[in-house]
Amino acid sequence: MDSLEEIWNQILQIIARDITPTAYNTWFADCKAVELADCKLVLHTSSDFKRGIILSRFGDTIRSALYDLFSCDFELEVLAGDEILEYTRASRRKSPYPEMDGYNFDNFIVGPSNKFAHAAAIAVANNPGKVYNPLFIYGNSGLGKTHLLLAIGEKILHDHPEFKIAYLKGDEFTNELIHSIQTGTSEDFRGKYRNMDLLLMDDIQFIAGKVSTQEEVFHTFNSIYEAGHQIVMTADRPPKEMSTLDDRLRTRIEGGLMADVQPPDIETRTAIIINKAAALGLALPKDVVDYIAESITSNIRQIEGVVKRLTAYKEILNDSITIASVKRAIKDVIRVGNYIPTPDVIIEETARYYFLQPADLRGQRRSKNTAMARQVSMYLMRNLTNLSLVDIGMQYEGRNHSTVLSSIRKIEDMLKSDPEVAATVRDISANINSRS
Repeated sequence: MDSLEEIWNQILQIIARDITPTAYNTWFADCKAVELADCKLVLHTSSDFKRGIILSRFGDTIRSALYDLFSCDFELEVLAGDEILEYTRASRRKSPYPEMDGYNFDNFIVGPSNKFAHAAAIAVANNPGKVYNPLFIYGNSGLGKTHLLLAIGEKILHDHPEFKIAYLKGDEFTNELIHSIQTGTSEDFRGKYRNMDLLLMDDIQFIAGKVSTQEEVFHTFNSIYEAGHQIVMTADRPPKEMSTLDDRLRTRIEGGLMADVQPPDIETRTAIIINKAAALGLALPKDVVDYIAESITSNIRQIEGVVKRLTAYKEILNDSITIASVKRAIKDVIRVGNYIPTPDVIIEETARYYFLQPADLRGQRRSKNTAMARQVSMYLMRNLTNLSLVDIGMQYEGRNHSTVLSSIRKIEDMLKSDPEVAATVRDISANINSRS
């Protein structure tokens, strides 16, 4: 079925045939389609006066066009002015899955870099539990993995509103599990996820190395799979590169379909820019689109950030969109993206990974596990911040710079020869960067 935008454009073409260009621009230039569901089309225009004209003069034409397209009678509602804000809030309150809002297959731009993952996602959405189970989508951050994951959920929810669906991130699963253990509600926790018709788990790299979490994910996986229900997971790399991932869980994942998402080529980036700008009501000059596509090559999320910033320049500052403003927007977005964590965050995430407290790493405990965690955190602090060796030592009860340097060099040597240590450092780094 066509997207809402395409359907509305077809209706506008019908209207445009019967009125003058001046009349068309007067009544429909700022009229947007908001929602099409349950035999009802919701539009939005800028004023109550325009709403009255659209309903009285063009309401029958719009309803007739909808009947021709869908062979059923449609209700027409037109929102005016700020009414759209309350309508949007109310729609989100009604939705049991607000995470899926705005994520669907219609607004996902397909190119050579993601064509296979997109096709697999659609196949799963159309036949949950029947094909490609589990589906595992992997790739670097900001390439659309979560979009595909939530689009699957949105499509299945639309086709099967009776389904029990769960969406969560890997670290959220860990936090819920810990809470259930602390509060004695483990049985409730198990029942919550093991009976799902669809489990959508994002960023499962965050569960690697967490023994209790992986054990629970394994049993949850088995319960859902054996019931013939669908599992979809995403991560920033394939299972074989997660050395601390439980072998049983890795085998289960690799038994399904694995689809990677690569950075988009320039044609796909161009289409994404135009699409994102149009969704925000912004028409960008070709030279601006080309400049953005050539400047940001590997992260769709950064592209979205630039387009949103340009929209703000235009609306708030009444600034025209030029190459100069694009350069400013790109500089600001990339600077924001270069997250520099605080020493506290690095120590907290390293301690959490090793099931320790931050005070253990800062203090004088000398157990093997604590010493290793402390050395890893020093290495990360040296590589992820601009702190000197002396400054790093001050984070650990005033250890001197030679102790810090020795710890850093030890981890550097281990990274060259021990894949498990390399995976540990990568996992902790991902956890730290997720807090940006």
